[in-house]
Amino acid sequence: MAAENPLWGEERIANELLVKLGSRLSPRTVRKYMPKVRPGRPRGDQRWSTFLRNQARAIVACDFFVAVTVSFRMLYVFVVIEHGARRPLHLNVTAHPTAAWTLQQLREALGYEDRYRYLIHDRDNIFAKSVDESIDRLGLKVVKSPLRSPKANAICERAIGTIRRECLDCMILMSEAHLRAILRDWRAHYNGARPHMALGPGVPDPPPKVAVFQVQPSRHRVREGVVMLAKPVLGGLHHEYSLVPVAG
Repeated sequence: MAAENPLWGEERIANELLVKLGSRLSPRTVRKYMPKVRPGRPRGDQRWSTFLRNQARAIVACDFFVAVTVSFRMLYVFVVIEHGARRPLHLNVTAHPTAAWTLQQLREALGYEDRYRYLIHDRDNIFAKSVDESIDRLGLKVVKSPLRSPKANAICERAIGTIRRECLDCMILMSEAHLRAILRDWRAHYNGARPHMALGPGVPDPPPKVAVFQVQPSRHRVREGVVMLAKPVLGGLHHEYSLVPVAG
């Protein structure tokens, strides 16, 4: 796994083994058999964490980040993420972001179901007063993060960082349509296959076969009658692992 996925650390590999293959190994054990890499960046603490933890299932957050194509065209990626399940609800791309376009993306992401109570966003001018008023009519309370405080929108910022480090930093973007296709595939992988420490570890939308995984009888060996299947994602940038029965 370390050879096939050079961006993965020991904790990510240990989670993949536990969630997908049922083998319980500590990250320290995994690290013993991995090539040495530069230490990761430390995670900072999150502000107002009690509110975020208690209201996680009712909170969605959104933000923009910038991507640049091979022709140096600047594109803006809009991200909407659900706090409780760490599930990106919506990803879209535009070269000319406006308040009207942003509002339409939020309507598509949130719909008209009474599922969420709070929407967190920063104080960018694109989130105009008319946008907040329209969101309020959908039944959500807008919570603006303080100035120059990215940690106040930590979960969305963390997801954006993951998209950059594990996807876009390793891709050459040809066009707006190409970026949109990459994000569509990445969102499917992020929601349906990538383990998240904040979920236990777990997967936001696990396939039925791994919704409730079973730990293998042996800590270090796969049970008899099954083999490990590796499915490449985004041209082999990542892989998804699962156990399948041995063909008779």
